[in-house]
Amino acid sequence: MSETIPAGSVGLVTPQIAKCDTPFTFANGAVLGSHELVYETYGELNSAGDNAVLICHALSGSHHAAGFHASDDRRPGWWDLAIGPGKPIDTERLFVVCSNNLGCCDGSSGPNTINPDTGKPWGGQFPQPQVQDWVRSQKWLAEQLGISRWAAVMGGSLGGMQALQWAIDFPDWVEHCVALAAAPGLTAQKYCLQRNRTPRHPLRPRLA
Repeated sequence: MSETIPAGSVGLVTPQIAKCDTPFTFANGAVLGSHELVYETYGELNSAGDNAVLICHALSGSHHAAGFHASDDRRPGWWDLAIGPGKPIDTERLFVVCSNNLGCCDGSSGPNTINPDTGKPWGGQFPQPQVQDWVRSQKWLAEQLGISRWAAVMGGSLGGMQALQWAIDFPDWVEHCVALAAAPGLTAQKYCLQRNRTPRHPLRPRLA
């Protein structure tokens, strides 16, 4: 391994693309004739397909959760400290998957991809996804990868909301749900007033 890549890293990783040619119907009724999901994997899937962990990214995240894209890359994946051999999310035991959410702009189909009906980028005409839509697209990806069940689905903030939605919509698929700094329901008003309260609350000391 290159001297620029620290020990304990998953090393060099290459993003992959999964193309779905089946129409996808969003929760709001909009339909995509086809779409693509960009994703990365770390570790190996076992023969039973049940040692997989799904990492769900937050609003500003992407599919690049761990490792490096080049030997001189100075910026590891956003959860590199947690994912890798011997780390809390141990890639010597687990098969880790992180995809770029549908509608985001890091490679998956979204506003900056081409609308086949116009030949131009979707822009603001791209269907507005909801958390349920991301979860259903992630389930499709899991099936394409041969995953039978998630050992865990986890994420923080908006990623934590996806983890919770997985447990609600597909409980038989999720052995463990790890939702960090997230809540199952949040209005715009509560978000503005209590934006930092949820992530801080677990850190507050308990009073006797």
